Amino acid sequence: MCLAVPGKVLDIEERDGTRMATVDFGGVVKEVCLEYVPDLQVGEYAIVHVGFALQRLDEESARKTLALFEELGLLQEEFGDPWEAAAAPPEWDERGAGAATGSATGAETGVGAAPTAAVGDGAQEAGR
Repeated sequence: MCLAVPGKVLDIEERDGTRMATVDFGGVVKEVCLEYVPDLQVGEYAIVHVGFALQRLDEESARKTLALFEELGLLQEEFGDPWEAAAAPPEWDERGAGAATGSATGAETGVGAAPTAAVGDGAQEAGR
């Protein structure tokens, strides 16, 4: 899920002709482009989506939103460690790998899978 998340501007610098900021999202710090809100200042809050500050936000609204996102677990979902997510094993259930996420193998769908009897019969015929 992609969210627009409020964050507090900690630092601003110009990088290759682009205003960039270090922004704190309730403890998670990221780099953000300020080109859409060029007058944003250190200490102010902005709504950020996919690395771009989109709109200035008052501190009270920002804090309430961050608290709600934290309570709902949305900050972890949005900013969770990508290495941790990549290292996590696939979801398993009694049907096997990928079943819990809805993915299916060729054997399960019949696509690209050879019929078992035909493979067995061919192997026996070739061995005679």
